[in-house]
Amino acid sequence: MNVRRIALLWVAAGLFIAGLSGCSSNPESAELDTGPVGSEATGAESAQDATDDNGAAVAGALYPDVVGVEAERDDDGTWTFSVTLSSPYDSPARYADGWRVIGPDGAVYGERVLGHDHADEQPFTRSQSGISIPDGIETVVVEGRDQVSGWGGHTMTHQLVP
Repeated sequence: MNVRRIALLWVAAGLFIAGLSGCSSNPESAELDTGPVGSEATGAESAQDATDDNGAAVAGALYPDVVGVEAERDDDGTWTFSVTLSSPYDSPARYADGWRVIGPDGAVYGERVLGHDHADEQPFTRSQSGISIPDGIETVVVEGRDQVSGWGGHTMTHQLVP
């Protein structure tokens, strides 16, 4: 199953659960600022995967949440991404260990691997340069990874501005 299909299933599950509870977890309908201009938070929010009003992940979440994305095109045509993750359970045994940039067709354009926890720095931002994105791609999705649970949590769709 490709990344795009998995993301759509997460969104559908979140909307279904929200409908059952009588509240909306659709970030597009929320009145909250979800990130820098050009970025929009997506993903299903539940007791297992959520951030508070300050962008800090709440206890019990399974995945890190992407709470900020900045991207700048470099002189050589590649991109530098600065991604802010919020990870509620940071410990040497289980922590946010990466993020990746995904195209509309599910292609992974770049990935940043994180080699240690960031227990004393939440949320935290890390950058990766040299990410090649084909011409004509206008938006990408940034997703976080948990050392134990894998890819998931809140993602951000980011509008690329050349």
